[in-house]
Amino acid sequence: MSRTAPQRIVVIGAGIVGASLAYHLASRGAHVTVVEAGGIASGVTGTSFAWINTSCAGIDPIAALRGGAIAAWRRLETQVPGLTLRWHGALSYGTQDGRVSPESILIDRPRIAQLEPHLRQPPQQAVHEPEQGALDAVAATHALLAAARALGATVRTHTPVLGFTVRDARVTGVATATGLIEADLVVLAAGTGTASLAEKLGASLPIHASPAIFLRYQAPPGLVRGIISSHVMEVRQTEDGTMLAAEDYVDDAPDNQPAAIAQRTASAIREKLEGAEAVAPAFACIGLRPMPLDGVPVIGDLPQVGGVYVCAMHPGVVLAAIVGQLASGEIVDGETASALAACRPARFQA
Repeated sequence: MSRTAPQRIVVIGAGIVGASLAYHLASRGAHVTVVEAGGIASGVTGTSFAWINTSCAGIDPIAALRGGAIAAWRRLETQVPGLTLRWHGALSYGTQDGRVSPESILIDRPRIAQLEPHLRQPPQQAVHEPEQGALDAVAATHALLAAARALGATVRTHTPVLGFTVRDARVTGVATATGLIEADLVVLAAGTGTASLAEKLGASLPIHASPAIFLRYQAPPGLVRGIISSHVMEVRQTEDGTMLAAEDYVDDAPDNQPAAIAQRTASAIREKLEGAEAVAPAFACIGLRPMPLDGVPVIGDLPQVGGVYVCAMHPGVVLAAIVGQLASGEIVDGETASALAACRPARFQA
């Protein structure tokens, strides 16, 4: 990859991916402006279970990228004030989805009970991934943007993008309701809105909104130490006791609405965890994840027009740190990242 290093970069999207890009780009000396149609972390970032893992079921075309995710978050944790992650590991059993990571350890019932003492009936065996963790995705996004601001970045929220100015087949600016922002390069990191932004530039990116159920509960602190993923529940807990859960979206039938699923999951939690009688639903919603057609992230230069770099992916929270690191190297320093080879937008042109 060869390009003149852009000085003025506009990042569209203030979710966790856009925030990581803004911080990494600013730390490499770029003049960064973040533009967001809503508030900070107002999209899918705010409805993420935020489990930092490297697991994948089956063949993984982004194994090299996913494999660097945890180390990248650990590195960021040492650099960004106020960015904290909980590295308490994960237990998985009974899910039969074949997700494993190189660090997976098969453990027995006594060890499971030691790790998660509130499980009423620990399984005979579980997969333990001690290196995995979780974060508060909204707080992490704010911390990354604050660090970007400290390096000179500007963040403009509630500023929808109306269009782009293009000269000689290259984007030169971003049009907003409050005026034009001139740019040497534009990064599309707007989650499910990325495809519609690309359309304004004559590019078709097959990225659809993939629904998932996000649940939050009031609960006594200390019921769950790490992450528990089983056939009946996927839960973790924050320091203050807030319990988070994730469930698959089934359909829009009344029984499968978020509120109904929240009640069923609460019953499962009370049944499986000792001391969970007081667990009560506090929030339930559908989060829309940006899912490329082939499931592989879309990261790299947009072939149809110059001066545009795309960053759209699931899982966004997992990959935000490593993608911010590698993409900023490509954008500012022209360092082609081999870990991003399978992710290029050009693959959809054929």
